[in-house]
Amino acid sequence: MTILPETKLYIGGELRQAQGGRTYENVNPWTGEVVGHAADASAQDVEDAIAAARKAFDTTDWSTNHAKRYELVKKLYDLFAANKERLGELARYEAGASLVAVNRAQVGLALEAWGDLMSVFPQVVWERDRGTKETYGFTTHRKTVNEAIGVVGAITPWNVPLYVNAEKVVSALLAGCTVILKPAPDTPALGAVFGELAVEAGFPPGVLNVITASDPAEAGELLVTDPRVDLITFTGSTAIGKHIMRQGAETMTRVFLELGGKSVNIVLEDAPNFAQSVAQTMLVFHAGQGCAVQSRLLVPKSRYAEAEAILTQAYKAFEDKWGHFDDPACPMGPVISKKQMERVKAYIDLGVKEGARLIAGGKLRPDMGAGWFVEPTCFVDVTNDMRIAQEEIFGPVLVVIPFEDDEDAIRIANDSVYGLSGGVVSADLDRAMKIAERIRTGTISVNGGVPITGDLPFGGYKHSGIGRAWGVEGIEEYLETKTIGYRK
Repeated sequence: MTILPETKLYIGGELRQAQGGRTYENVNPWTGEVVGHAADASAQDVEDAIAAARKAFDTTDWSTNHAKRYELVKKLYDLFAANKERLGELARYEAGASLVAVNRAQVGLALEAWGDLMSVFPQVVWERDRGTKETYGFTTHRKTVNEAIGVVGAITPWNVPLYVNAEKVVSALLAGCTVILKPAPDTPALGAVFGELAVEAGFPPGVLNVITASDPAEAGELLVTDPRVDLITFTGSTAIGKHIMRQGAETMTRVFLELGGKSVNIVLEDAPNFAQSVAQTMLVFHAGQGCAVQSRLLVPKSRYAEAEAILTQAYKAFEDKWGHFDDPACPMGPVISKKQMERVKAYIDLGVKEGARLIAGGKLRPDMGAGWFVEPTCFVDVTNDMRIAQEEIFGPVLVVIPFEDDEDAIRIANDSVYGLSGGVVSADLDRAMKIAERIRTGTISVNGGVPITGDLPFGGYKHSGIGRAWGVEGIEEYLETKTIGYRK
């Protein structure tokens, strides 16, 4: 049943079909049915987009006219805000979002974070006087200038597509770059809408381009290996991020990567409401499909049996509260695709084989519908050397690991190739802060504090990425620094 309109490419200021009229199917994760068709870009379409972006950067005042850029980005934001209901429908039908997810990360928080980015734009420093210095017997006046890096290829994921698309597109545009957005094949409409509304906002030709394609790699590879593209910003798996780094090395393309995570939530024995803190760690929001989700729960050995009982009861109470398309209180729907469903199930089977014990879930749920449903799942008796504790599952799978004391909790938290997010809960704020400061991660919550908003930098340590998104720092990722010395 076709529900979503056919999407088009946006290249050089024009909405157009892909070369030869090629399209591919957009599938609804709730039902497994085709709900729309998207333009399927060819290599020539990608070439046209790169040429358009390069021309717009090299021959117009886009990179230097700060007021003009801000005005157009604000117009685009206003159009997105006016289309909030439509964006929600796109998130539901192509990203498999529940209504709770739509109102939070999928659309509501995406627009809020976009507004945060615009609010910090005046804080960007474009020029700084560095004073004078006597060198070689004469006086040199010095200044540093921040300039847009150039053409940006933005490759984005399917889990929270509007949120990540906005982060990359808006940050790069505000910095003065021109952009080629390549959304994930699974969520083309939430990328194509940027082109549709850019036309309405009156964007200059080539400043923003949108390429959708069925092949998950071809268009991205063309962007990464083309010397006319100055920067690649990618959000997705660490394996693909490493591949992009290797490919970009040949042309010395700058890479900005936001990758995977296996974040911890440490609930200490003195947590003010231990039961509530433990129960709230159930990994169910958007079926656990988030890079910053806290998928490793660490609890003290002295209260491990208690935590298991709390989680057993919490998951049982949640059994009939997920998988409902029209329920405004439902936080969890299907995973994005059959491929992802099978991947998550393979990890669940692996966990059982490794010796972990299931206390909830573990099964696929075809009775929920023809889409891609995996039960909310929780493992106990987990050790941190198990693959289910070390590898990113990207599904509704929580692992519960015991620790001896604060030092042991910190050791377990840092015993990971990832370092993206995390949390600590304790009645003793000083104790919790000391633990948080020693965990090698890009963002961390203490006692429920929110460290991830559009006006703050977000990114990871270690294999979780390179660079920072959002905030002033996120805009600055798209800038080059030039130093000028001159004599009067």
